[in-house]
Amino acid sequence: MRKKVTTLEQFITEKQSDFTFAKGELSALLNQLCVAAKIVNREVNKAGLVDILGEYGAVNQSGETQQKLDVFANEEFLEALRTSGECAAVASEENDDMIVFEENTDADYIVMIDPLDGSSNIDVNISVGTIFSIARRIDKTQPVCHADFLQKGTEQVAAGYIVYGSSTMFVYTTGKGVNGFTLDPSIGEFCLSHPEISIPQDGNTYSVNEGYKLKFPEGVKKYLEWVQEIDIPTNRPYTARYIGSLVADFHRNMIKGGMYMYPSTAAAPTGKLRLLFECNPMAFLAEQAGGKATDGSQRILDIVPTELHQRVPIYIGSTNMIDCVESFIPQH
Repeated sequence: MRKKVTTLEQFITEKQSDFTFAKGELSALLNQLCVAAKIVNREVNKAGLVDILGEYGAVNQSGETQQKLDVFANEEFLEALRTSGECAAVASEENDDMIVFEENTDADYIVMIDPLDGSSNIDVNISVGTIFSIARRIDKTQPVCHADFLQKGTEQVAAGYIVYGSSTMFVYTTGKGVNGFTLDPSIGEFCLSHPEISIPQDGNTYSVNEGYKLKFPEGVKKYLEWVQEIDIPTNRPYTARYIGSLVADFHRNMIKGGMYMYPSTAAAPTGKLRLLFECNPMAFLAEQAGGKATDGSQRILDIVPTELHQRVPIYIGSTNMIDCVESFIPQH
């Protein structure tokens, strides 16, 4: 018997009862993100055949050199969100400030997005991704303002990522578990392939840029020494796996079990990853899949943002692994 295929659009429609507010509007917004993801996927897969590789020639707010695909992905997602009619404003990692859609002033939602995470890896054919977070406006009777974006991660109504790899996947949550959809190029649709994703509570894979080890806090250094020791009862040494694209590293650990961390360093005492564009949405996904995400002492989703491009340290993945690394970090 032929296996029933459930597309992302069908799934979102069927799960509207999970939404607690503006159900049709949130569905439309998620579907527009899906459309933009397909367009970006097309360009990612043509990289090397067309003039889309390399540097764009500008620097983004974070001080990183923009790649051509950064700019392309940013433009595509902004346009998709604008035309959805359900997004009042967007904050993007690629833009200094929020972008308000004047034609959508009655819309209920705002979106935070990292259009192309790990884009420098495109040139060498390594997986990259998109990360997004959706929240409700605080007060629709007032103009969109920074306060709408500076809400704790617990206020997210949806979050997800798209990984452009050996296959392209759209993974998202609306607070009722996590589901993954793989793009079937033969029909041009994301189809349910990973229902009810659950992060294993334990793992033996850790993802970190050990090139910065000497600059890490002492507790993190001790943890890395511990995971590299031989100890059969605890299945050590652990395996190091670091791709350099947050989406790719996180996705592997969520499926197989493991932990990703980007601690503070001497050069980046507040961490490197952005709270609104990367840490909050990934933390929401991790918790909904049964995992954990902290800054080493505090739950990521409880951090009160103070600026759009705020950075924080992050430890995210299998719960028991996060508990373990936290035991090495002095708690304040």
